[in-house]
Amino acid sequence: MKKYILALDQGTTSSRAILFDQTGRIQSVAQKEFTQIFPKPGWVEHDPLEIWSSQAGVASEARLKIGAAASDIAAIGITNQRETTIVWDLETGEPVYNAIVWQDRRTADFCEQLKQSGLSEKIRSKTGLVIDAYFSGSKIRWILDNVPGARKKAMEGRLVFGTVDSWLIWKFTRGVVHATDITNASRTMLFNIREQKWDEELLQIFDIPKTMLPKVRESSEIYGETDSSIFSEKIPIAGVAGDQHAALFGQMCLEKGMVKNTYGTGCFMLMNIGDQFVESKNNLLTTVAWKINGTVQYAFEGSIFIAGAVVQWLRDGLGIIRSSSEIEALAMKVENTNGVSFVPAFAGLGAPYWNPDARGTIVGISRGTQAAHIARAAVESIAYQTMDVLKAMEADAGISIKELRVDGGATANNLLMQFQADLLNCKVIRPQITETTALGAAYLAGLAVGFWKDTAEIARWWTSEKEFLPSISSVAMQAGIDAWKQAVYTAQVWSKK
Repeated sequence: MKKYILALDQGTTSSRAILFDQTGRIQSVAQKEFTQIFPKPGWVEHDPLEIWSSQAGVASEARLKIGAAASDIAAIGITNQRETTIVWDLETGEPVYNAIVWQDRRTADFCEQLKQSGLSEKIRSKTGLVIDAYFSGSKIRWILDNVPGARKKAMEGRLVFGTVDSWLIWKFTRGVVHATDITNASRTMLFNIREQKWDEELLQIFDIPKTMLPKVRESSEIYGETDSSIFSEKIPIAGVAGDQHAALFGQMCLEKGMVKNTYGTGCFMLMNIGDQFVESKNNLLTTVAWKINGTVQYAFEGSIFIAGAVVQWLRDGLGIIRSSSEIEALAMKVENTNGVSFVPAFAGLGAPYWNPDARGTIVGISRGTQAAHIARAAVESIAYQTMDVLKAMEADAGISIKELRVDGGATANNLLMQFQADLLNCKVIRPQITETTALGAAYLAGLAVGFWKDTAEIARWWTSEKEFLPSISSVAMQAGIDAWKQAVYTAQVWSKK
């Protein structure tokens, strides 16, 4: 009997590998950070070869920690930072340029041209997405137009594109499989999520040859096997999903109307909206939640670009804390922000504003402002941004949300979680296993190979660790909400030249 599922969680700042047992419990974890490259303001890149080496390294390390043999692993599940774009040579397997990261803004002007050309509604109708530099399509185009010889090679069928999942599948199978799953495809702005296929008209708009694109597969099926030179024997790659989709599945948000929020570098809230495509009227994205056994589930998504990253900035930029874990204690030194509001729009504002020009703004500073007030305002900003997205979701879905399932590193901050419950006036549930992104990838892989029988079996293992209930009246929270709205307005006005 196989003992484990190996989940590979390839994130924005680190690569991780986690071994899960039959009950969905973590048996081993290995993690390695990798280099963040900032060539120009607003540009963010990664070295694809470092992504690969770090991910392959932690995959071996996690096994060695508990002495697990390759033969003990039933399958591999992959989850990844989405939209990050890699283009590589079909023959050599070498990247032609660094990976352009989802946060990168270099194609904002081109995206603005698309909007000015009146393409917003067409693209939203096909993809569920708003036109933004966030997604992969404009990044691929930039590489083809700016790397010498790239467009010519692409037209000759010698270059291929992949999001990070495709890159890892390619590397683990030694170039045998060039594929992606439907959730990652749905984030490229090239994929028609109604018809579930690459869209010829969109490929023409972005001027991208179809030969570059990976084959689109379900989220839970066997893609291929790892090359025997990597793990000493072949292991099936059987589950793939973008990180937020994997987290929705890992949180067991299987029913229509269930919502999860992941508090990572950014915040990403997804609501399961069932098996029918629904277009958002409130500036949210419609995306594919997953596809299993031929059935697609859709989701509303709200993306917040800067969440946990605001804490990193307080550490690395301002230097008012030495480690991210100190933020809660510092913020707890004061009872409130003393009138300070902090909008961390370091990379523009995501949902529901979609303002790429907005910039980080701290308002309400007085002589009495201390580091603790700024720290508390930073923590609260994560909750306020989440509130903005959740209210848009409630409006689109026509329901009042009673429960929010949460995961990600910042959920360890009890002050943030309680403030979130008070602000939303709903129950906030932190699960026993907060590594729900990796867990979702493991579940998808395990289902494909029969490690778990069905979703009913895995749903039994999901348990909450702590529930945060609203403790303050909505009326008492209103002054802070009003100040937040004014601060967001200020951050956007500041950007207007």
